[in-house]
Amino acid sequence: MKASSVDQIIIEFLQQNRQHYASHQIYEQIKIRLPAVNRSTVYRSLERLTNQGKISVSDMGTGVFLYEYVGEGRHHHLVCQECHHIIDISDEDVAPLFERIERKNSYEILTNHLILYGICPGCQTKPGS
Repeated sequence: MKASSVDQIIIEFLQQNRQHYASHQIYEQIKIRLPAVNRSTVYRSLERLTNQGKISVSDMGTGVFLYEYVGEGRHHHLVCQECHHIIDISDEDVAPLFERIERKNSYEILTNHLILYGICPGCQTKPGS
């Protein structure tokens, strides 16, 4: 099985579904289209695609690394530490922060995926919060 075909199917799956998936979930989906694929081939493809910057891998505080399609530009999230709900935030909200840090420190930020943790409005209003 050619790695490039597995890579392409992973990218297509992540592009079409635009969510965060654990590696085992991606493997299960790829296996539907490529029944002969083995788990290690999918995991190597995930690593390669991450290194190429085509997909991102994140620790969203759930104990499992999650993958998603990156696309063009930067991509950011707010993650609730209570219920693990994930909200996308636009780069236009984050870009001024990055620019200020770059200017202040004479540093070029390469991060294209920022995750901020907090408590969502729903969890803030739960008793005992």
